[in-house]
Amino acid sequence: MSSRHPRIVTRHSPHPADGGFTLLELLVVMVILGLLAGYVAPRYFAQVGKSETKVAQTQIVALEQALDQYRLDTGHYPSSEQGLAALNTKPQDEPRWEGPYLRKEVPPDPWGNAYIYRQPGEYGEFDLFSYGKDGQPGGSGENADVTNW
Repeated sequence: MSSRHPRIVTRHSPHPADGGFTLLELLVVMVILGLLAGYVAPRYFAQVGKSETKVAQTQIVALEQALDQYRLDTGHYPSSEQGLAALNTKPQDEPRWEGPYLRKEVPPDPWGNAYIYRQPGEYGEFDLFSYGKDGQPGGSGENADVTNW
């Protein structure tokens, strides 16, 4: 008996880099991806800011409608002290309250802050607004106030 072991023969390509990417190619791809991210990311985040402002405007309109329904039932808007909570919880001194006027609790604005409600208002029978992303009066862009007037 002879002890023969099979030989494994491998062929080497004359160009060892033929099977993968070079460091230079990977760097070029990384630079291209970085440039694309630098171009696309600011546009994407600008759209997010606009959509948050639109959500705040829509929520203010829905809250106005609930406040109008409250007024139809009671003859007046809730006081500033009662606030927007009067839309879900009957005030003790309100016999004609027919609520709740919202299906859920009053939502915060898209930036996590409470809406500001004043009755009587400076700009109408009531003022309802959010100070925007920065939570401060005034501002522009995402930081602009979102109001019902």
